Amino acid sequence: MIPTYSFFCLHETCCSRPTKMGTGCTWLWGEGPMSHCSSAMLLTPFLIAMAMVFSEASASCPVLCTCRSHVVDCSGQRLFSVPPDLPLDTRNLSLAHNRITTIPPGYLTCYAELRVLDLRNNSLAELPAWLFLTAKRLAHLDLSYNNFSHVAANMFQEANSLVRIDLSHNPCLRKVHPQAFRGLAQLRDLDLSHGGLSFLSLEALEDLPGLVTLQIGGNPWVCGCTMEPLLKWLRNRIQHCTSDSQLAECRAPPEVEGTPLFSLTEESFKACHLTLTLDDYLFIAFVGFVVSIASVATNFLLGITANCCHRWSKASEDEEI
Repeated sequence: MIPTYSFFCLHETCCSRPTKMGTGCTWLWGEGPMSHCSSAMLLTPFLIAMAMVFSEASASCPVLCTCRSHVVDCSGQRLFSVPPDLPLDTRNLSLAHNRITTIPPGYLTCYAELRVLDLRNNSLAELPAWLFLTAKRLAHLDLSYNNFSHVAANMFQEANSLVRIDLSHNPCLRKVHPQAFRGLAQLRDLDLSHGGLSFLSLEALEDLPGLVTLQIGGNPWVCGCTMEPLLKWLRNRIQHCTSDSQLAECRAPPEVEGTPLFSLTEESFKACHLTLTLDDYLFIAFVGFVVSIASVATNFLLGITANCCHRWSKASEDEEI
């Protein structure tokens, strides 16, 4: 009689074939399933070790930060650079009130669960391209109180889930690229208040179908003819016409300085639409012709007068001799 042996196996295929001795993990020594069972027994400790390493890595918390319930708070720690090796399941990251000057390219690559990123009150002047390439769930981004001078065309590229962007209190912010917010179809709140903007292209806002609130107060707006398309679009498009409408004032030209931006009407831009009729053009042509003739005649008379004076002066000198 051939002896039989029993084995405890974690692999499902080990118990998938019946034998003469019944079902379960009882096989004749040397049968095929034994090799599968042995492989599973050897792999199990390795898989457990890998799981422990992964769990430890995902649960690590950077120095000077506090981590709890997917929230990593590194605010107010006087950091000059971003902390490395965040927990992989981070959903809310606060780096506010530090001295961070740059964000490394690809910094957010491993944090696909990130929903909120708070970078306010730092010394950032720009963000690297494709920073949000893998941050597909990022909804709230706070960049207020920094040193941004412009918003580049690729600044928010691939951050298609953004609902709110705060760029307020960037006193050096003077330019927003017409394609800066392209692709942000879910964006509802945009704060550009208290910066250095004197002009904002309508094209920069036309690609935001979900925009509800736009805050633009506290900027030195130049309320010339170029501002009319933006104001007209705001009145027709924004449901809640900026919560800081009283703060949005014209800085120039002098005749409208201090005027609330949203108090300007079509009548305010009437001079921008003045058109000339045929009679106006004929009158201008006639005046130009008359001025030209007068100029020629004046030059001719001045020439004759100068010539006469010269001859008279020469004749006087001859008589004295």
